[in-house]
Amino acid sequence: MDTRSALLAAAAALLLVSAIGVVAAPDALVDPRETDERPGDIRIVDTVVAPDEVRGETAELRLGVDLAHYGSTVENVTVRHRAIGADSGLLVDETTVDVGDVDDEGERTVNGSVNVEREGGYRIETVVFADGERRADRTTRVGGVEALTPEYADSRVGFTEETVWPTVAVSVVEADNESATLSVSASVTNRGDDASESVDLRLLVRQAESNVIAAEAGESVGSVRPGRTERVTTTVDVPAGYNYYIDAALFDDGVRIDETQGVANLNPRETISADETVEDVEFAVEDFAGDDAAEGGVDDGASGGDGRDAEDSRDASDDQTPGFGVVAALVALLGAALFARRRR
Repeated sequence: MDTRSALLAAAAALLLVSAIGVVAAPDALVDPRETDERPGDIRIVDTVVAPDEVRGETAELRLGVDLAHYGSTVENVTVRHRAIGADSGLLVDETTVDVGDVDDEGERTVNGSVNVEREGGYRIETVVFADGERRADRTTRVGGVEALTPEYADSRVGFTEETVWPTVAVSVVEADNESATLSVSASVTNRGDDASESVDLRLLVRQAESNVIAAEAGESVGSVRPGRTERVTTTVDVPAGYNYYIDAALFDDGVRIDETQGVANLNPRETISADETVEDVEFAVEDFAGDDAAEGGVDDGASGGDGRDAEDSRDASDDQTPGFGVVAALVALLGAALFARRRR
C-alpha cells in the first residue's frame, strides 16, 4: 500500500471514530460558549430599619436586607448585623442570619434584628458573607431611639393640645381669707380609631414659691369615642392668697401616658404662667456608608423637655396670711437664731 492509500485509510478511520463518539456522547461537541455560566454574584440592594418590640429600657430594631443574586449558585450565604453605639463606638448587639445556598436569580429579602438600649444613636453594620468570604456591606445610622414609645405606654388618649381652648381650666368655687375651693377641669382627647378604655386623671397642686404640695385629687376618665374630646372636672381646697401650679397626669393601669400643666393665680399682686417648652424627638434612620449604598438621610431627632420657672418672690407683709406664711416665719426665726449664735 502506497503512502496516499495509507493516509486515506487513516482519515477514514478517524472519521469513523469521531462519528461513533458523537453518537455515544452527543454533548461532547456543544459550543463551550453555551455552557459557560456567569460566576455567582450577590450584593445588597437596600436595607430597611424599623422598630419592632419597644420595652422600657431596650428596643428591638427589625432589619430587612434586600439581596440581589445573579449567575451561578452562591453557597453558604450569611448576613451579619452589628449595632454599635454612635458615641461610644462599643458593640451593643450582634446577630447572624443563615441564608444558605442562593441559586435563584433576582432579589430576596432577608429579615433580622438587633436589641439596643432605648437612648442615644447607633450604627447598624450589615455584612453579607458567602462561604466565609465578605461579598457586600452596608452601614445605616439610627438616631432618636429614645423617642420610641414603650408598648405598655402606647395609648391614643391624651390631653388636648390647643392654642386657645385651655387644656387645664381653673375656676374659684368659693373663697375666704384663709382658704379657697378650686374647680379644675382637664380636656382629654381620643386620637385613635376605637373607643378608649377608662384611664385615671391625677392632679397635684403645688404652691409656686415653695413647691410644697398644697392639695391632690384624682378622677376617673371614662371611655372616650374616637376623635372626641371630654372634660373631666374635680375640686380641691388650698390656702388662699397664693399662686399654684396644677400638674395633671393621665394613668392607664398605673402607667403614666400623658402629662400637662396649668396655673391658679390667687395672689392679686403677682401672677405665674405655665412655661411649656416642648421639642419633639423623632426616630430617624440614615444610610451614610457602604460599598453598595446610595447616600441619603433623614435628620436625627433631638430630645427636649419642659422648663418650669418659679422664682417669684412674696412681699414681707404676706407672712401674716394663714397657710404657707407660718412656714416662712419659722424659717426666718431659725435663721435669726443661727446668726446670733455665730456673732457670739
